[in-house]
This record gives sequence, structure tokens and C-alpha cells, in this order.
Amino acid sequence: MTSIYVGNITYSATERDIEELFSQFGEVASVKLINDRETGRPKGFGFVEMNAEAANKAIESLDGKEFMGRSLKVNQARSRN
Repeated sequence: MTSIYVGNITYSATERDIEELFSQFGEVASVKLINDRETGRPKGFGFVEMNAEAANKAIESLDGKEFMGRSLKVNQARSRN
């Protein structure tokens, strides 16, 4: 599985919205939108897991694309070291 970073997500987007967007490129294993620990509000970014081939297609197609009024930043997630 390849983990994809998705940034600049509108705060009103749900995990379902993101899953539907990415599913046009292949099967989505998981979607995790990040919320602020203290306020519980969305932070505007998240992660999507897909197989490598689908992930590469999604990154190529969606980076810079407008979604719900905002221009997405989409790239391969870096590991937390």
C-alpha cells in the first residue's frame, strides 16, 4: 500500500468525499482526515492509502486540481521519522 498526503482540503469535506474523489483511480484502502486534538476541528489535510499503481495515477491527476473550491496538494506521504 502507498500512503498519499492530501493537503489544502476544505474543512467541510468528509472522508467519504475524499474516498469518492480518489476511487476513480482505483480501490481506496483507507482515508484518514486529521482533526485538531483540542478543538476537534478539521486541520485541512489527511491521508489516503491505495495500491502503488492507483496511487501514482491519483497523485498525477489530482495534484493542483480544484476540489470543493480549493486547490489540492497531493503527493506521496513521507514516513514519520
